Amino acid sequence: MDIRLLDAANAYDYKCLRLRALKHHPEAFNSSYEEEKKWSLKKTEKRLTLDHFITFGAYVDEQLVGMVSLLKEETQKIIHRGTIVAMYVAPEQRKSGIGKALVKQAILTAKNEFEMERIYLTVTSTNLPAKRLYESLGFTTYGVDQNALKIDDCYYDEDLMVLAL
Repeated sequence: MDIRLLDAANAYDYKCLRLRALKHHPEAFNSSYEEEKKWSLKKTEKRLTLDHFITFGAYVDEQLVGMVSLLKEETQKIIHRGTIVAMYVAPEQRKSGIGKALVKQAILTAKNEFEMERIYLTVTSTNLPAKRLYESLGFTTYGVDQNALKIDDCYYDEDLMVLAL
């Protein structure tokens, strides 16, 4: 496994894995497969080069199998905070330590490079493996956003979690 900072050169790999994630796990993301499949590769490249949106990818045998993004706040009053978003590991690679390695990399970057004091994330309340992963790294739940997502006629709650660095 090789954890890398993704950039425009990784856009095609990222887009393929992201669309897979959105298609097969729509309840885990605020974006939808239908919306993002329309994105051009240029738009994906731009996403991977934003200063405030850092994305790490996990490669196994030169194939992107996992990803996580760290959103840096830019305004003075909340610059001490960050948010983990877009976390995904391909099902065939789960339980191999990739998810933990990705989140650890995001935490280290938040703490050491950006001097963040708190990292936030949301996770679908029914996604127990993801919640256990986050809890194992020190995240705690501080609330629940009821009916946070609506897919067709089904609602999903999200747990709000935070890690104090």
